[in-house]
Amino acid sequence: MESLKAISSALFDSLRDLLPILVVIGFFQLVVLQQPIPNFGEIAIGFALVVIGLTLFVQGLNMGLFPIGECMAYAFATKGNVFWLLCFAFALGFGTTIAEPALIAVAREAASVAAEGGMIAHTAESLKSYAQGLRYTVAISVGIAIMIGVFRIVMGWPIQYLIVVGYTGVVIMTVFAPAEIIGIAYDSGGVTTSTITVPLVTALGVGLASSIKGRNPMVDGFGLIAFASLTPMIFVMGYGMLV
Repeated sequence: MESLKAISSALFDSLRDLLPILVVIGFFQLVVLQQPIPNFGEIAIGFALVVIGLTLFVQGLNMGLFPIGECMAYAFATKGNVFWLLCFAFALGFGTTIAEPALIAVAREAASVAAEGGMIAHTAESLKSYAQGLRYTVAISVGIAIMIGVFRIVMGWPIQYLIVVGYTGVVIMTVFAPAEIIGIAYDSGGVTTSTITVPLVTALGVGLASSIKGRNPMVDGFGLIAFASLTPMIFVMGYGMLV
């Protein structure tokens, strides 16, 4: 009975979170455009699947990803081995980013546009090579970003100074990077912080800050996602300048 109540509550929460999107689409379609909603039956079924999928995803985060991230952070903090903690941070950032569906989609689209623009050869091999190069560049940059962010938590450095320095680097790189790569670089900073990366990285930061004496989870535990969004811009622009 309790489990059924929990599932019903989770479904209601998901529906409530998605309701504003439904209202906006319905308002502009019916009131502004004054047109009926096409394929209403299919759209309704799709919306129901989204609600169910979001509910399962959130439950999965609470049951699996958040606990394991916090548990591993606590274990590394207890052992006191900074080297292996940083190795784990890099591997976690790299592994989660390389598996991001959003990054895969953006990399493929970027390769296709680059081929149409004459930047690379319009062959399957060139498209695959360009997309993979972009994905690995972003993944390495996120791995380094998480590693820096974890080291910041260990040392207790204020995050704002590192962010200011990082975005100063982004501005400088923007001046010298090819115009064709700047938009992709900025988008890469967004797609890296998606469904797989965010839960594990957030749990790592909060768990680590909670495990180290003198660290405040609210002050020190958050901010890793900011690093994960920042470094891909610099690395991708550098990738564009080289390739």
